Amino acid sequence: MIRRTVIKGPRFTPRRTVYAMNLTEISPAIALSPLDGRYRRQTHPLVEFLSEPALNRERMRVEVEWMILLANGYKGNGNRPLVTGVHPLTDVEKRFLRDIPEGFDEAAIARHAAHEAVTHHDVKAVEYSIDDALEAARSALPEGSQLPRLTTLVHFACTSEDINNLSTARCVRNAVENVWLPKVQAIVDELDEKAHLYRARPMLSLTHGQPATPTTLGKELAVYVHRLDRQLRRVRAQEYLGKLNGATGTFGAHMAAVPQVDWIDVSRVFVTERMGLTWNPLTTQIESHDWQAELYGAISHVNRILHNLAVDVWMYISRGVFAQEAVKGATGSSTMPHKINPIRFENAEANLELSCAMLDSLSATLVESRWQRDLTDSTTQRNIGSAMGYSVLAMDNLDAGLRSIHPNEAVMDRELDDNWEVLGEPIQTAMRAAELAGRTGMEHPYEQVKELMRGRAISQEDVERFIDSLDFDDETAERLRRLTPASYTGCADKLVDFDRQ
Repeated sequence: MIRRTVIKGPRFTPRRTVYAMNLTEISPAIALSPLDGRYRRQTHPLVEFLSEPALNRERMRVEVEWMILLANGYKGNGNRPLVTGVHPLTDVEKRFLRDIPEGFDEAAIARHAAHEAVTHHDVKAVEYSIDDALEAARSALPEGSQLPRLTTLVHFACTSEDINNLSTARCVRNAVENVWLPKVQAIVDELDEKAHLYRARPMLSLTHGQPATPTTLGKELAVYVHRLDRQLRRVRAQEYLGKLNGATGTFGAHMAAVPQVDWIDVSRVFVTERMGLTWNPLTTQIESHDWQAELYGAISHVNRILHNLAVDVWMYISRGVFAQEAVKGATGSSTMPHKINPIRFENAEANLELSCAMLDSLSATLVESRWQRDLTDSTTQRNIGSAMGYSVLAMDNLDAGLRSIHPNEAVMDRELDDNWEVLGEPIQTAMRAAELAGRTGMEHPYEQVKELMRGRAISQEDVERFIDSLDFDDETAERLRRLTPASYTGCADKLVDFDRQ
């Protein structure tokens, strides 16, 4: 049994409870964030791209690729070294450099952390970690390799933001393309499959929560497919910008050290061809982060569409339109054994709201910087993984929830049959057409139907009697008589085919 001691403070001061077992002393460390604790199974793929070690690994990639370009040049300068005294790197030397980030394992992470504990600067710690690797090249590479003496080439003419903005852009792009997009695409595909499966399954609509013109389940799901597809095209077309131009975006250090090189062109080549990003030629010390605001706004928009979906499905379940599959061994309520709660959709709601809140904050914060530089963006960007993590967690719940529901056709049929008044719309519209064609007794069609149906329970017999009382031509009268709430779905089933166009 764990001992505890209650310490009484001064009057109006809350008591403190001191436990003999301190949770902070347990190893391995207990996660503070649920994303790294309770929900790690769902969110861990993002660790590969948006964790602190992932960022440091990408920083190393940027640094070594910059070294290779400086030493070996590029097509535009005849593939000659850009810095005097440096010889073109051999294939073995280039491979050694590129193996540094690829080998960023647990031991390398610890070595980087040791450097940062001294420097209190994460990018400088990356630079020193690469220096360590270059020193190790003395014994790892053939005698005479120039790598051990090239420590001064590491981070040459760079400011930290040159490395950070490129690394962040690559990390975010990889996370979006490898984790986030596949997750949301799985939901879209599931919705699309269900939309086609239930394209003709009639259901009662509710507008303002009241019975309205019937639709089909497939068409309503196709609406979400169409909405999501449109936003995903924006995400897939997103530019990921990068810059490499020095401390205040002027290439000042570059020109002071090696004035004969066209550093503007070098920057363009490095960002576009080596980093695979869109070059931003005009910045302060920081890349302006406008692309991040655009991307996070688009992802937040997708989140909100998914939130709308989660709420709609929750209400369909509450209404009985969707039935949930019982999971063997699962508990819906601690006291009511019969319950199957729609917790997947509730969890999705909550986590989408958290993700949107963080993404909106990122979008608002990152586009501002005091004059040429402040560090608010540094700590802000460390939360990109959390913002994306809550979205991924929500989608995991939503996807599982969608796969566990099916339409309750008995309920859907009963709702339709209980609401014959929804045929007031087609009848009064047909009356309008008849009046325009010169038929008598069709005046004020909306008001006539309103007088009959508004606020009243209407039966099939009431509808047929009203139709028979009007001077419709035989074809129109017969068409209206055949109409039922279940058959009054217009072109809904055909509209499903537009969901992926």
